[in-house]
Amino acid sequence: MHATPDAARTKSIGLGFALFSALTFGGSGPFAKALIGAGFSPEQAAWLRILGSAVVLVPLVLILRGRAGVLAARKSWPQLVLYGLTGIAGCQTLFFIAASRLPVGVAILLEFTGPVLVVGWLKFGRKVAVPRAAALGVAIALVGLATVVEVWSGLQLDLLGLLAGLAAAACQATYFILIDKLTGVADPLVMTAAGSVVGAILLTAISAPWAVPWHSLTDTIAIGHRSAPGWIFAAWLIIVSTVVAYLAGAAAVQRLSAAIGGAVAYVEVVAASLFAWILLGETLKTNQIIGGVIVLLGAFVAQSSVGKVTPGELPATSDPEPSEPALHRATL
Repeated sequence: MHATPDAARTKSIGLGFALFSALTFGGSGPFAKALIGAGFSPEQAAWLRILGSAVVLVPLVLILRGRAGVLAARKSWPQLVLYGLTGIAGCQTLFFIAASRLPVGVAILLEFTGPVLVVGWLKFGRKVAVPRAAALGVAIALVGLATVVEVWSGLQLDLLGLLAGLAAAACQATYFILIDKLTGVADPLVMTAAGSVVGAILLTAISAPWAVPWHSLTDTIAIGHRSAPGWIFAAWLIIVSTVVAYLAGAAAVQRLSAAIGGAVAYVEVVAASLFAWILLGETLKTNQIIGGVIVLLGAFVAQSSVGKVTPGELPATSDPEPSEPALHRATL
């Protein structure tokens, strides 16, 4: 059966939104790295991004969803709190720590091993019989990861950066699992706004915001061989790489299938690497590029295979329809 012209047009628009979302999300690493180089700690950069997003998204929820949106969030508050702690605060902060110590492309590659951890959680945590293709995807991804870190000659990456990247992957995996539980239960816009509020509160307690070098936002700071006022980098992180990217992703979710969404999500890794190359002059070694391709292939196979597990095998949710976790970003 051929798709109707309207259906094809809807899918094309959704694909455009998804690509735009991946590209804008991918720009966060280099701009955060510029702020960190100007004196922000990774925790402070993540706090600024998340707090700024909350300041923008909460009024949007009140305008677009009204009191009903707030009441809806109260029904799922335990999951939303965990989502804010891990999927937003944890994932973003740990990614920024990794990106401050590793090439941005390597940091985001480590984070995108999250789907591999989801397979492990289903297999050993939930005792679900996952498809063989999922196990194959895990094996492929691990081979790629070993290639990226050059295990044959001892770890060539900064150890703290490596651990932070893998911890970001664990937060991303938690995020995917929560999204599966909340799809159809919590409104995506309300969910992201609530998670941003929780993340901002957590990071306020641990990022020492009173010591933020606010002067850097008016100073001219370097990004590779270029420079610009620091507020431009902060505005990009908050408005473009978070709010606009999220809204584009939400628009894509409404128009695409999970399979297409999962494929497009990995464009973010390529986009982040290209931004890092253009803006920071960061290049990856040949083995890291090859390993990165292998990691993405394995992670995609694993995620796609998990998506084929029947609903009865997955943790119970109130939504009988398939979820679309791939386009709800952990790296908002």
